[in-house]
Amino acid sequence: MSERVVVDPITRIEGHLRIEAQMDGDRIAKAWSAGTMVRGIEIILRGRDPRDAWAFAQRICGVCTLVHGLASIRAVENALDYPIPPNAQLIRNLMSGAQYVHDHVMHFYHLHALDWVDVVSALNADPAATSTLAQSLSSYPKSSPGYFSDMQKKLKNFVESGQLGIFANGYWGHPAYKLPPEANLMAVAHYLEALSWQRDVAKLQAIFGGKNPHPNFLVGGVACPIDLNSDSAINAKRLAQVQEIINKMQSFVDQVYIPDLLAIAGFYKDWGSRGEGLGNFLTFGDFPEKGMDDPSSFLIPAGAILNRDLSTIHDVDMNAADEIQEYVSHSWYDYDGGKNEGLHPYDGETNLNYSGPKPPYEQLDVDHSYSWLKSPRWKGHAMEVGPLARVLMLYASGNEQAKELVGMTLSTLDIPVDALFSTLGRTAARGLETKIIGDMMQTWYNNLVANIKSGDTKTHNEMLWEPSTWPKQAKGVGFMEAPRGGLAHWIVIEDKIIKNYQAVVPSTWNAGPRDQNGQPGAYEAALQDNHTLHDTQQPIEILRTIHSFDPCIACAVHVTDPDGEELIKVKVR
Repeated sequence: MSERVVVDPITRIEGHLRIEAQMDGDRIAKAWSAGTMVRGIEIILRGRDPRDAWAFAQRICGVCTLVHGLASIRAVENALDYPIPPNAQLIRNLMSGAQYVHDHVMHFYHLHALDWVDVVSALNADPAATSTLAQSLSSYPKSSPGYFSDMQKKLKNFVESGQLGIFANGYWGHPAYKLPPEANLMAVAHYLEALSWQRDVAKLQAIFGGKNPHPNFLVGGVACPIDLNSDSAINAKRLAQVQEIINKMQSFVDQVYIPDLLAIAGFYKDWGSRGEGLGNFLTFGDFPEKGMDDPSSFLIPAGAILNRDLSTIHDVDMNAADEIQEYVSHSWYDYDGGKNEGLHPYDGETNLNYSGPKPPYEQLDVDHSYSWLKSPRWKGHAMEVGPLARVLMLYASGNEQAKELVGMTLSTLDIPVDALFSTLGRTAARGLETKIIGDMMQTWYNNLVANIKSGDTKTHNEMLWEPSTWPKQAKGVGFMEAPRGGLAHWIVIEDKIIKNYQAVVPSTWNAGPRDQNGQPGAYEAALQDNHTLHDTQQPIEILRTIHSFDPCIACAVHVTDPDGEELIKVKVR
């Protein structure tokens, strides 16, 4: 029997993910993705006041706290037809945009770059030659020979101490690494630089949300008042800090991230022909200019692309019972109607009664159930969500900046347009959308300042805040484009409390197992697309493609214990 390669856990991600790959010689013939951790907010939310849901929903993840809070808020506002003021929309866009820029830069350097960058090789670099390389790529001021020499000394101290710390457990020296020592030193220096950078840019969410992580939100707007003469509100000083953070974000993206991305990609052009898989892409749309009820004002449009066909964008209806459905055929859950049934999230179940085989295991029982993740489908299609889906949607819908950036990338790397549908394309798309959103943050900031100067300081709408005005029954969906892809929370409200709550998150779409028809999820399909391994004991190729999705498994799983019993009860006071 051919070899089964097991990578468990996949590191440098949020949560616990297991990948198994069935080898045919040195080629991956089949792959399976399993979420191996369990938790669940949906159950905890039942019976609660919908206005409090966001505070619990944020705890779905320790990284994407803002996006779950915002999706939850939007679900309640949608269910109760609750409009928000223009300033609140702009502040939400700024907070969400900051999450993108921060998250994508962190992902590239701290979660994904080391799949392409040989840290130990940087010890052999010439700092002067590294300086010349860096200055040829951008005008970033920290590019002197002395700067890179200092960084090299720091790295040498790590290595000689025998304690690599943040660089431990890498496959250093692996033959799949292609960068010259100088490029490795440049990338490692910027890795360390990004650690300092992220401390400052994370402050934007704290300015508007009071704290970070888990910033404060509010149904009907945002929780921060605007009063230029108050020390306890958004005033001139805090607005100036926001502008400073935006400048710092844009500078790092333009002068460090994008140049590094293109420079590194130039050595790995062969990865433009592997790691696609599905060829189906889905976006929910986000960053509204006028409100969630006006999709025409979204920066990122909603839609579905099937079979790589960029000439046709299919409409997506978040409320249609026959469009988005979740399956549990290969998940450690049951549905009351059977494991092959598909449920729309309004009717979704987090049913903990599954009695089949569960972990621990030596190998996944791939013919039956093998993951704590469900399998979402759009009109029966397995779909990829995330930066690649968004950039393709922007490109296909005619966004001028997206077309320019995609064209520049293809030209710089001298690769065909088909290379977009790949591990390389997925990684590049994340950088390109960071540039698009980082630039747009300046426009949102300018519009906010213009509103304030005109006398409009309203950030919250108190309409319908009193539950006595609510209908007896209501349901709604709060959707957005989180950094990792389309995110949606569906809520059913009955007698003023939450009757049902379901979150379908990006990593559920991408990391979910096969469905009842045997269709693989996006991770599984991508690994089955033209992957050979240099060394099955050091499967860096698997890491490259999986990390290109930026997995967040904590968001995607639910809750149970080994006996299928409820783990916790939280009293409603």
